[in-house]
Amino acid sequence: MRILLLASFSLFLSLLSCKENSSNSEPELPEGLLWADEFNGTEWDREEWIPEFGASGWGNQEYQNYTASKENLSVSDGTLKITALKVGDGQGRGDYTSARITSAKTFGPGTLIEVRAKIPDYKGNGLWPAIWMLGDSIRKGTPWPTCGEIDIMEYVSRSPDVFFSTIHSAANNHTNGTQIGSGNVPLPSIEEDFNTFGIEWQEEYIKFFVNDRSNVIFRINRPQDYNLNNWPFSEPHFFILNLAVGGTFGGFDVNDDNFPAVFEIDYVRVYELED
Repeated sequence: MRILLLASFSLFLSLLSCKENSSNSEPELPEGLLWADEFNGTEWDREEWIPEFGASGWGNQEYQNYTASKENLSVSDGTLKITALKVGDGQGRGDYTSARITSAKTFGPGTLIEVRAKIPDYKGNGLWPAIWMLGDSIRKGTPWPTCGEIDIMEYVSRSPDVFFSTIHSAANNHTNGTQIGSGNVPLPSIEEDFNTFGIEWQEEYIKFFVNDRSNVIFRINRPQDYNLNNWPFSEPHFFILNLAVGGTFGGFDVNDDNFPAVFEIDYVRVYELED
């Protein structure tokens, strides 16, 4: 009887240990994963992400000053949080702080990219969160838009319940009104829930989707006579995650009731596409 009780007690401890180990282990990620940041823990990875700084207007007359302070950039409860704050009188450059980070790694054709994120709660005009990519050649001196830009998701709070996906190149960009994109994509849950924004990136095309790979909202095909001016998307690009305030697209009439505004990113994942 004592042996049976001891055996039963040992089995109980073994099962309890397995349960504890299972609950504390990292979640299993899908096959084919090349790279990911799940934003677990309490700090953002300084080897994977590079913060950018300043209140230069960022080419779009934006109001925010980008910092890497914990008030603007943090990780908790399994998400990256980019928080925009009002620190001045409002309606002017430097009156708000926020964060913008770029990935150290680059990626290119032959990948499937997914970013699960939640837009800040809707309280009025002036917020401009974005998930996007720039051609790595810009780090080596190639100017924008020749380097290429892929806007996986842009949202402006002056247009609630919708988002935009766009590509920019030397041949097609917003400075001359020739950018190519999805236009307004309705997504009524965008301010309330997490949604997954992604692209399927092949040599011959880029497909943009939301929440499911089959839910394609926009496709751009490589031109027949392609070159770096009209198709810089054969080259590697890096990620940018940021929350801008005001600006030419975000809108200059900023509702200061927005702040603090939090843009949450659950994960960034890059998969290798099968041939």
